[in-house]
Amino acid sequence: MTLFEEWKELIENQTEDSFPEFWKEYSEAETKIYSSILDDPTAKLTGTLGELAEKFEVRPVIFEGFLDGINDSIVNKNDFENMDENSQVEIEIIPETLFYNMIAADADYLYSLPQWETILGEEKMKELAKKFKNSKTVRRDQPKVGRNDPCPCGSGKKYKHCCGRN
Repeated sequence: MTLFEEWKELIENQTEDSFPEFWKEYSEAETKIYSSILDDPTAKLTGTLGELAEKFEVRPVIFEGFLDGINDSIVNKNDFENMDENSQVEIEIIPETLFYNMIAADADYLYSLPQWETILGEEKMKELAKKFKNSKTVRRDQPKVGRNDPCPCGSGKKYKHCCGRN
């Protein structure tokens, strides 16, 4: 079984009783790893998955989960689906993408890390938060048809007496 399969199994087999302990372990590990990366955001973190897991004092399967979460926010994507503890890992973050993805994941414990202000600045952080919020706003292609407007089907009747009847 690959580490990725182990990671998926770990997530899928959580119960109401086991989830709090799992989440505590994962979120603490994730916070520790991100804090270290954000202390020097221009540095490239490299090594084997096992070495990096040991460096951050986390289980390899938890580090695999971290890689799964960060893969869309780094320069060179890792093939985390086929990794084992001896696989080479390279993590070079794209700060704006990473911050945006943290907002999208609703990971407030990560996007509120103090290093972000130094890396992006308050204005950029607000801009990215606004960009995310706007991405969730549904916009109409055409103006809404009012009850007393002509029906868009072309019948010549008012909308309320035609297609808007139901």
